Amino acid sequence: MRVCVIGLGYVGAVAAAAIAESGHQVTGIDVDAEKVRAYRSGSLPIFEPGLQELLQKNIASGRLALLHIDEVEGELGNVVLIATGTPTTESGAADLSQVRSAIEWTIAKQQEPCVIVVKSTIPPGTGVRLWETLLRGTSFEYVSNPEFLREGQAVNDWFHPDRVVIGGRNQGSFEIVKSLYEDIETPFVLTDITSAEMIKYAANAFLATKISFINEIAALSDRLGATIDDIRDGISLDPRIGNGFLHAGVGYGGSCFPKDVRALDYLALTTGHNFELLRSVITVNNRQRMLPFHALKQRFGMLDGLPVGVLGLAFKPNTDDVRDAPSLDLLHLLSEHGAHVKAYDPKARPHALPSSVELMDSLEECVRGTQALVLMTEWSDIINADWESLARMVRSPRFFFDGRNALDKKRMVSLGFEYTGVGRNGRNLD
Repeated sequence: MRVCVIGLGYVGAVAAAAIAESGHQVTGIDVDAEKVRAYRSGSLPIFEPGLQELLQKNIASGRLALLHIDEVEGELGNVVLIATGTPTTESGAADLSQVRSAIEWTIAKQQEPCVIVVKSTIPPGTGVRLWETLLRGTSFEYVSNPEFLREGQAVNDWFHPDRVVIGGRNQGSFEIVKSLYEDIETPFVLTDITSAEMIKYAANAFLATKISFINEIAALSDRLGATIDDIRDGISLDPRIGNGFLHAGVGYGGSCFPKDVRALDYLALTTGHNFELLRSVITVNNRQRMLPFHALKQRFGMLDGLPVGVLGLAFKPNTDDVRDAPSLDLLHLLSEHGAHVKAYDPKARPHALPSSVELMDSLEECVRGTQALVLMTEWSDIINADWESLARMVRSPRFFFDGRNALDKKRMVSLGFEYTGVGRNGRNLD
C-alpha cells in the first residue's frame, strides 16, 4: 500500500520509518526543507533511539522517500497520515492550523480516493467538524488514529503497542488503517471518531493525574516525616494502582502532558463543564516546578552570585526534547535572581536559554566549582557517574537537590552533600 506521512517530527518520522519497515511504500513530507535534508543525510534533527537506523534502512531499500512539500509530484497514495503539531495557544486551546492546512493541501493535491488518517492529537469533537467542513461530499474518508508513543521509546512502542485505537465512520476505513499494523500483535479498539480522540486525552490526563497525586502525597510526607519511596512501593503493589507514573519529583513536562491537559481543561470549559480535578493537576504540577528554586532560596537566602549546576535539561531521559521542560523554568528563575548557572544535558541543546546560563559539554565541567547542584533529568550517565570524584569538584556546602529522587540519599550524604529530595525526609533515609 502507498502511504504518505505529512509532518516529520517525533511522531511522523517514527511512523514513516515504521510503516515502511512493515513493507509499505511510504513518502514522508515536511514543510521544513532543512529538516528534510538532515533526515536524508542521516544527521537527524531529533534524537530518538533506534530511529536513525530504521530510517536509513528503509531509505536504502527504496521503501521510504523523504521530500520537502514542494518536491511532491503526482498522487499521494491510498493513505495520507497527518502527524503535524498541535501547539497550545495562549488561551489553552489546541492550535489546529497545521492539521487543517495538511488536510486542505491533501484535497488539492490528491485526485484519487484515499483515507486521511489523523495521528496528531486533536481535541475530541474536532475530527467530526473537520469531516463536516472539509471532507463531506468528497471522495476522501476520515479516520482518527491517535498515537501513544513515548519519546525515548517510540520505535519500540510502535512495534509493541499496548493497543491501537481507530476511530472511523465505516468498516472499510477500519480495515485499511488496520492493514498498517498487520504485522503487529496488539488489541485493536475500533470506535467512533470522537471517542478515539477522547481516549488519547483521557489517557494523558489520567497519567498526569497520577503524577500530581504522588507529588501531593510527597509534599504531605515531607511535613509528617514519612518516606515517599516506601509509600510508592506500598501502594504500587496493589494491582488496581500499579507503579507507573508514581515517581515524585519536579513534575511532568514535554510536548504531550502539559499541552493535552490544558487543552482538555479548555475544552471542558467551552462545553460548560468545570473539570476541577484536572485544574488541580495543573496547579500541583506548576507548584512542583518551583521546588528546587524554593529549596535553594531556603538554604542560601540570596542567590546572587551562587554557582549552581543544573543537571539535565530534556523533560525526561532518552530524548532531546525540551518543550515545556521543568528545567527551563528553573534556569530562568535562577538567572533572574543573579545565580551563576551552568547546565548540562547529554542530548538536549535548547536554543532559548538565558544569556547568563553556560551550557557545558560534559558533566564534569558543569559540576566543577559549583556549590549547589540540581538534578532535573535522570539520565543514566548522570545517575551512574563517579559521584565520589564529582563530589570533590563541588565547593562547600555541596548542596544537592534531587528533583527526580534518582540518587541514593545515604550515599550522597556520605560524600559530603547536603541532600534534599522530594518527599524523602523520612527517618529511614537519614
